[in-house]
Amino acid sequence: MYEAKKFNLPELKGLSQKQLEVHLGLYAGYVKFLNTLEQVIVDLKKDAEKNAYVLGEVQRRKGFEFDGMRMHEYYFGSMENGGSAVEPNGELTKALEKQYGSFDNWTAEFKATGMMRGIGWAILYYDPMGKQFHNAWVTDHELGQLAGLPIILAMDMWEHAFMVDYVPAEKKNYIEAFFSNLNWEILEEHFKAV
Repeated sequence: MYEAKKFNLPELKGLSQKQLEVHLGLYAGYVKFLNTLEQVIVDLKKDAEKNAYVLGEVQRRKGFEFDGMRMHEYYFGSMENGGSAVEPNGELTKALEKQYGSFDNWTAEFKATGMMRGIGWAILYYDPMGKQFHNAWVTDHELGQLAGLPIILAMDMWEHAFMVDYVPAEKKNYIEAFFSNLNWEILEEHFKAV
């Protein structure tokens, strides 16, 4: 059984406590429904032949719930303990500068990914085999994930991430608020782990 994690989220710039409460509640829902699906799968497997169609559909839904849970853990985890300054000599910063020409170039591309129309996630992946970063859009939680690539940063672009504080037309303001609350020490740890 999975348990919803507790995050140390102090008062964040541009994201109200009410917004965080709503969003954390949605995250807890992903954990709850994932656990429910896990039990349903166990029950359906008792007669897998008879339940093959339903089992297949439940397995497909499991990806949505699991990725919804895990992506939110990256999202909230990246803001734990509040925002911190980008470390100009950090390994992550230097690697992003090397690939994108400057940290600002990467930031602009990542934020542009977040401005795409639709619901989903802007993700910064790192490919350890190809030794390069990828900014990517993931629709919903699971469509467009880059197979096997570790996540360095996940920015939730579903309206539930900002609807209490910003209307959809103010998505850019939400992105700026999110960036101002990133804890770059945590992101450096994500990069060092790959």
